[in-house]
Amino acid sequence: MATNPPKGDGHRNGVVRDRSQTKTPSGNYVKRYTDTGRFMDVKTSDKTPFKGVRKEKPRGNG
Repeated sequence: MATNPPKGDGHRNGVVRDRSQTKTPSGNYVKRYTDTGRFMDVKTSDKTPFKGVRKEKPRGNG
């Protein structure tokens, strides 16, 4: 598997596995585990999405 040099510089290469994010009605983003569906963390510092975490498709009603 290829990596981006330099190694050990503290940043992530690629996506975070087994997690997704969705937007709350207040506009904040929340992370959750995809296998259990439990919520992990809410980003309250700003209303931007988490980096490297895939977004869930919005579910329609009806």
